[in-house]
Amino acid sequence: MSTTDSRRVSVLVGLLFGLAGLGSSSAAIALPVIADGLGVSTGVSAWAVSLYALMLAVATAVYGRVSDLVGIRTPLLFGVGLMTVGAIAGALAPSFGVLLAARVLQGAGAAAVPTLGVAVISSRYTGSDRSAALGRVAGVASALSCVGPLAGGTVEGLLGWRAVIALPVLGVLLVPLLWRSLPTDGSGARLDLWGAVLVAGTSAGLIMLVQSPSTGVGVAVAGALLLAMGVPAVAWWVRRRPHGFLPMSVLSNTVVVRSSIAAAAVPGSWFALLIAVPAVLVGQGWEPWQVGLALLPSAVTGLAAPRIAAPVLDRIGGTSALGVAGLTVAAAMVLAAGGAEIGSAVLLVLAVVAVTFAFGLGQPALMAVVGDAVHDDVRGVALGLATLMFLVGGGIGSAVVGGLAHPLGMPGALLLLAGLALLGLTALVPLRRAELEPSE
Repeated sequence: MSTTDSRRVSVLVGLLFGLAGLGSSSAAIALPVIADGLGVSTGVSAWAVSLYALMLAVATAVYGRVSDLVGIRTPLLFGVGLMTVGAIAGALAPSFGVLLAARVLQGAGAAAVPTLGVAVISSRYTGSDRSAALGRVAGVASALSCVGPLAGGTVEGLLGWRAVIALPVLGVLLVPLLWRSLPTDGSGARLDLWGAVLVAGTSAGLIMLVQSPSTGVGVAVAGALLLAMGVPAVAWWVRRRPHGFLPMSVLSNTVVVRSSIAAAAVPGSWFALLIAVPAVLVGQGWEPWQVGLALLPSAVTGLAAPRIAAPVLDRIGGTSALGVAGLTVAAAMVLAAGGAEIGSAVLLVLAVVAVTFAFGLGQPALMAVVGDAVHDDVRGVALGLATLMFLVGGGIGSAVVGGLAHPLGMPGALLLLAGLALLGLTALVPLRRAELEPSE
């Protein structure tokens, strides 16, 4: 494939990816207004971001497996259509409960984009072209997502928060432009829906437990029960269906699992700051559009990230790039904690810029590492599993801020995320050691 083709396809995939991200970044800026409009607290309103992130995480692996079975074109069309329906339903929601249901649909649809978009790149390009294309996807996506706060704040000021929720419908305009680049070949194997349900329930339990301080004991108990029952149930199901939703060949691949664990801190920090920064600044009297304007430097960083990410990946490799991304987000969370403590917009903006850079480097690094670690016949599900773990980190990040900012304080919640990022980096140590060992 030509460089021109890779540039065109990767930009389109990045725009589609960015619109999926816009569903969280634009909505996050409007959370205080949504809370007032629907009669809930700001902590409770954070569920609109957490559930979106959860569905992004869980459904990505479903789409990854479906792409292995029937190709990429049909599931991508279905996902973008579902994202559109969810966005419209959310914009019309008469109550917060209906809004949450719509956000679940919207997230389930948007989940098609990360895995399937990356699968398109991985299947069409190799070598430096693929590294450059993956970096371009991440850069365009993060830039558009970073513009989300400004777009959300501006649209909210002009048309209200309901129009903000509807913004991702623009994704339907990009599908025709990608149509001929979407593979339609698949293996025709069966989809393990029960495995998907078990993983979804277990992930939901974790998110509910973390965010329960904002919603009460009932949610905490429900989350704990889902988690306690889900973990052994998933383990049992994987043993029973080793070629199912979570293939044993992928789960037993230490490169896939360890890389995904380490990378999860990147979206965790991103989703956390999407909620924390508006909460702190709006609490100081800022308008949503002013918060969005302050975050524009992160959009510039997102656009510049591909020029940095591609050569870095080629020079130091995916594992080391993941380490750099993890250290960057840990430092950014410490910086953000200081900004939240003293109410400094400068420190908060610098933290978002750092996390944007880490996203632009970490996401393509993870996809490159995973893509190289598995066989072609399970690449889609491996990328889906990696993206699942990657985005579950996003759900945990938003849940920590939404649920623990009250008992710990916002600085305490952000410092907790910094600690989790450093803990996740320990998963890379064996992989790095293996890379440094001389080959026989």
